[in-house]
Amino acid sequence: MTVVAPPLARPRVGGRLVAGAFGVCAVVAAVAASSFTAQESVPGVPMPGVVVSVGLPIVRVLLDVAAVAVVGLSLLPKLLGFDRPERTEPVLLRVRPLAVLAAWAWAICALLTIVFQTAELNPGAVPTFGMIAGYVGSVGTGQGLLFSAACALAAAGIGLMAVRFGEKVPAELRVIVALFGLLPIPVTGHAVNSVWHDPIMISMEIHVMGAAAWTGGLMATAVFVAPHRHLLAVALPRFSRIATVCLLLVALSGLITGLGTMALTPGVSLPEAIVTSHYGVLVVVKTALVALLVPLAAHIRFRLLPVIRRGAATALVGWAVAEVAVMGLAYGVAVAITRASIA
Repeated sequence: MTVVAPPLARPRVGGRLVAGAFGVCAVVAAVAASSFTAQESVPGVPMPGVVVSVGLPIVRVLLDVAAVAVVGLSLLPKLLGFDRPERTEPVLLRVRPLAVLAAWAWAICALLTIVFQTAELNPGAVPTFGMIAGYVGSVGTGQGLLFSAACALAAAGIGLMAVRFGEKVPAELRVIVALFGLLPIPVTGHAVNSVWHDPIMISMEIHVMGAAAWTGGLMATAVFVAPHRHLLAVALPRFSRIATVCLLLVALSGLITGLGTMALTPGVSLPEAIVTSHYGVLVVVKTALVALLVPLAAHIRFRLLPVIRRGAATALVGWAVAEVAVMGLAYGVAVAITRASIA
């Protein structure tokens, strides 16, 4: 049976606040934290220009924002379920094209990041195709970003199929492709040269995927489902279970990655490096932000969720804005961590 979607109301202000809070906080935190970790200029040694030093963290965090959006929008059909298409389809008709646009933005930002990082390694020169190709061919970061861009394009292609055929295209496939595209992201950060390299990398990947599912799922739920109480009563309990697992994975993997990277880096001594290095200070800041998320998430789960299950109105959007704002700050700090000096 073909479902005809009724006219949808214009997006509410609350939805814009949720999306805007994450993006603005992430960009501001990335630029501020990157300024904190910026190297001092050395006479006679060329340094990247302002366009690169400011543009690179912005483009890098926009990559994260787009990837998180793709994950969250791809996860939304699973949260809503498939047993009441007459209720869920009007929402999903708006979500599917946005997932495609976000995937394209992800791919573009990944490619732009490669260009900016090439420029960073060649200060004073305008990156040419040969310079960019050389960077991708010789640096793992470039290869990881190129693979991530390819996965984003694949997500866009599958998303276009979902726009055409709806939920005949499995939501699981869209989620898996989006999460798979996140796997190379840890390559763009610090790596350790020891027998613990693989466990640390796995921990980083768990951290990135858990954070994306948690943040993206919350944003998609707050923006597109919150205005519909009957749908929210179905989707939020399912998301809450996922968010609890993600919170535990993000917190544990983040500590393992941060402390493990410092402990296994030659010349770095713990616990002194936690407060004496830019990397250690940023890890502490990010840990504090994750800890701040715990009471916010707990309030939504234990105070608001029972009311939402009864179909009553709540201040979910306001609490979601606060939570995603803190998440945005954490994402911005994470971008700076990948560029910070450990020693």
